[in-house]
Amino acid sequence: MSPPEIPTAAKVRAALQALQDPERALGSARFFKTGKGQYGEGDRFLGITVPAQRVVARAHRGMLLAEIEALLASPIHEERLTALLILVNAYAKGDEATKKACFDLYLRNLAWVNNWDLVDSSAHLIVGDWLASRDRRILRKLARSPTLWERRVAMIATLAFIRDGESDDAFAIATLLLGDTEDLMHKAVGWMLREVGKHASEDALRGYLKEHAAEMPRTTLRYAIERFPAQERQAWLAMKRR
Repeated sequence: MSPPEIPTAAKVRAALQALQDPERALGSARFFKTGKGQYGEGDRFLGITVPAQRVVARAHRGMLLAEIEALLASPIHEERLTALLILVNAYAKGDEATKKACFDLYLRNLAWVNNWDLVDSSAHLIVGDWLASRDRRILRKLARSPTLWERRVAMIATLAFIRDGESDDAFAIATLLLGDTEDLMHKAVGWMLREVGKHASEDALRGYLKEHAAEMPRTTLRYAIERFPAQERQAWLAMKRR
C-alpha cells in the first residue's frame, strides 16, 4: 500500500485551477472592487465558489505550515482564501506549539490577508482565539494601523472574546475606530457591536451606545442596533440625527 500523498501548495493550485470559471471570475472582480482606486485594486480571481474552496481545503489538510505560507503569498484571491482555510484548520487541530506557529505565520503575512472575506474567515479563529487568554495589546496596535485590513483584523478578532461573553476589548477597539473613514470599517465595527448584544450583553451594548451613538457613523449605528425592536431602533437613529 503506497503512503498517502503529502499536500503541497502546488497541488492546491492545481486543484483550484481545475475549478476555475472565467465568467464567474469577472463577477468576483466586480464584487470585490478590484478597479483602480477601489479597496481590492489589482486582485485576481479564478471564479471559484467558497463552498468549492472549502472542499479543496479539506482535501489538503495536513499541509506543512511552510507550504501554507507559500500558498498564502499569492496574487490570486482564491489561493489566499484556501490557504487561510487550511491554516484555520491547522490551528484548530494543533497543539499549543502549532497554534503559536499558526498565529505567528498569520501576523507576519497580514499583507496577504487583504480583503474583507479573507479577514472575516480567519481573524477571530486564529488571532482572537490565541489572544483569548493572553495579552491583547497587539489589537490596539493593529487598530491604529494605516492599513485597512489590519484595522479590520483588530476588530473582527474580538469576535472570539464576544462569543465568550466578553465585551470590554470589543468596545475598546470599536472606540479607536469610530473615526475611521472606510465604509468597510463602519460595517465591521457595527457588526461586532451587534454581536456584543447577541452573545454578551444587550445592556452593555445599550450603555456603550448611550455614550457613543451620536459620534458613530450612521452605518455603524444601523448595524449595531439591527437586533433591537423597530421602535427602539428609530429612537437610536433619532439620537444620531440630533
